[in-house]
Amino acid sequence: MTQLLLVRYFAGARAAAGVPEEKVEATTLTDLVAAVTADRPRLAGVVTACSFLVDGTAWRDRDAALPAAATVDVLPPFAGG
Repeated sequence: MTQLLLVRYFAGARAAAGVPEEKVEATTLTDLVAAVTADRPRLAGVVTACSFLVDGTAWRDRDAALPAAATVDVLPPFAGG
C-alpha cells in the first residue's frame, strides 16, 4: 500500500529540489527517489550521493518498507569537520 511521506531536503539537495520539503507517495526509498527525481534531473544527480534518515534513523536498505507517515530527510555529504 502506498503511503504519504514527508520528505525534507537539506543543503545541496534542497537547492536541487527547489523546495525545502514536500509530501510524496512511496513505500520504499527506491520508490521515493524515483518519484522525487522523475522531473528533476539536477536532483537525480545529487541524490546518488545522499544519505537518508527515516524518522531520525539512518536508512540504508532502499527496498525495505518505510513506516507509515514517516519523515524522510535527504542529506547530501557535508564538508568540514
